[in-house]
Amino acid sequence: MLKNLFIMLFSVAAVSVSHAEMNLNGAGASFPAPVYQAWTFDYSAKNPEVKINYQSLGSGAGINQIKAGTVDFAGTDNPLSLQEQNEAALIQFPMLTGGVVVIVNIPGIASGALKLDQQTLADIYLGKITRWNDDAVKALNPDLNLPDLKITVVRRSDSSGTTFIFTDYLSKISSEWKEKVGAGPSVKWPVGLGGQKNPGVCNNVAKIKGSIGYTEYTYAVESNLNCAILKNREGVFVSPSVETFSASASNADWQNAPGLCMALTDTPGEKSWPITGVTYILIRKDLAADKKAALTRYFNWCFTEGAPKATQLNYVPLPENVVGLINAGPLKK
Repeated sequence: MLKNLFIMLFSVAAVSVSHAEMNLNGAGASFPAPVYQAWTFDYSAKNPEVKINYQSLGSGAGINQIKAGTVDFAGTDNPLSLQEQNEAALIQFPMLTGGVVVIVNIPGIASGALKLDQQTLADIYLGKITRWNDDAVKALNPDLNLPDLKITVVRRSDSSGTTFIFTDYLSKISSEWKEKVGAGPSVKWPVGLGGQKNPGVCNNVAKIKGSIGYTEYTYAVESNLNCAILKNREGVFVSPSVETFSASASNADWQNAPGLCMALTDTPGEKSWPITGVTYILIRKDLAADKKAALTRYFNWCFTEGAPKATQLNYVPLPENVVGLINAGPLKK
C-alpha cells in the first residue's frame, strides 16, 4: 500500500516538474525585440509552468536557427516565401507591425524638424548627397540652419529584417536604388558604416555628429534620438507614431495575402508612415505537440492580453480578423 502510494506521489511530482520545466526558446529579429521581451517576462510571471526565452540576434540568425532546429520559434521581418517555408518544413504567420524610422544626429537640429523626401533619402544612401547643407536638403528645409557637415551613413552590418524593410522601401521610391542595390536582408551598400542590430545602429548615430541611420521606432525613442519626418506616397510630410504606422496597415488586404505576407512600405493614404513593416514568427512543422500547444496559447495571449503592451511600446497589434486567419490557418490545431 505504502509502495503504491509512493509510486503515485512520485508520478504526480514528476508530472509537476515536467510542467514546471517547459522551456520554449526563440531567437531572431531585433525589430520586435522590445515587445517580445516584455511579453515573455509578463507571460512567464503569470504562467510559471512555462518559461519563454527570446534572443535578439537578427532575422538572418533567427531563420538559420529555426531551420537547424536549435530553437522552438524564430522572429523575422524578412518573410519566407511559401516555397521556402515548405522546403524547410516551417510555418509562418505575422505577429505585429511597426515603423522603421530615419534617425539623425545634426547639431542644432531638433527632432522632427528635418524633412526628407524620397529622392533625397535615396540619394543620401546612394552616396550622391554627402553634406547636410546640400542644395537638395536645403530646398526641403529652408527654415533650418543646416551645417556644412559631412553626412555619415549608418546601416546594419548583419543580416537584418529591418534592412529588408528599409531597402524594400528604397527600391520602391528610387529606380536607381532598385537597379544598383535592390532589396534584401543584406545588400551591397554603396556607402556607410555598419552597426550590429538595431542597438548598434542607434549607438553609432548617437556618437557620430552628422550621421543618419534607420531603426525600429522604439529603439529611437529609448535612445532619445532625433527622427526625420518623411514625405509619403501622397506627398504629405508625416511624423512617426503609432497612428501613422496604423494608417499604413489600415487598408491591408490580409485575406488575399499569399501566406499572410504583407508589404506595408510606400502604402497609400495621407496619414500613412512610408516605412512600416510586418514582423513574423516561424515555427517548425515537426515541433512536439505539447510545445506547439504551449506556443499557441502564448501567441494568442500576445494577440489579446499582450496587445496593450505592444501599443505602449509603439507597435501596432494585429486586428482581430487577422488573428482569426492565423488561428484558422498556421496555428490550426
